[in-house]
Amino acid sequence: MKCIVLGSGTSTGVPRIGDDWGDCDPNEPKNHRTRVSILLESDEGRRILVDTSTDLRQQLLANRIDAVDAVFWTHDHADHCHGIDDLRPLRYGRGGPIAGYAASGTVERLRRRFDYVFAGQHGYPTIVALETLDRLRLCAGFSVDWCEMPHGPAKSTGFRFENGGKSVAYATDFSEIRSEMIDTFADVDVLICDCLRRDPHPTHAHLAMALELAERCNAQRMVLTHLDKSMDYATLSAELPGNVEVGYDGMEIRL
Repeated sequence: MKCIVLGSGTSTGVPRIGDDWGDCDPNEPKNHRTRVSILLESDEGRRILVDTSTDLRQQLLANRIDAVDAVFWTHDHADHCHGIDDLRPLRYGRGGPIAGYAASGTVERLRRRFDYVFAGQHGYPTIVALETLDRLRLCAGFSVDWCEMPHGPAKSTGFRFENGGKSVAYATDFSEIRSEMIDTFADVDVLICDCLRRDPHPTHAHLAMALELAERCNAQRMVLTHLDKSMDYATLSAELPGNVEVGYDGMEIRL
């Protein structure tokens, strides 16, 4: 299978509005970061999208994605879900709505905020059939495991997807490492991990915490994401151990 890092930036992206690049070199294309999301694709062509970022339309066009089999949400913060309306073209021509999954609290908040997406409106069809993760173990040919992660005062869902004997874990927007996370991500082939900046942050993982998670769960390879304007691609790449990489928009990870 393969995984595409659709977006690798923090909630304001890089550059921030105002052409604010911070420490990032504007001449390095890998420093151009849209809001975070990933897409998984099996050898059979089945696709799972994780999060509908605010930049979803741009990401789908850039990566020539015109169909998905299911959508998963890590949580309902704006940068992870407010691109949800861009799922409408993916609904065209389908016999029914796209399958959607999230933790129960996220499901409730998404339904309140985007009711037309999940129930249809004014003759328009339902775009996503949203369900909780409670009993889900298999989706679009991928096995699915998940855990709740602390995200400051909120919670985010970490996912593990397996297909064809390979595994990808996605752990974004967490502020503490819990034992459930270690169990869920144990011995994963690729861990795509929150890494906002070098200094500690109250709601996100910083570099040392991300590296600690990779070590404790014995991830074979780690890709850093949710990077802010202090994390220049070349500078950060030079600091990392051999099995850790800086993620960037459009990065393809083949397993």
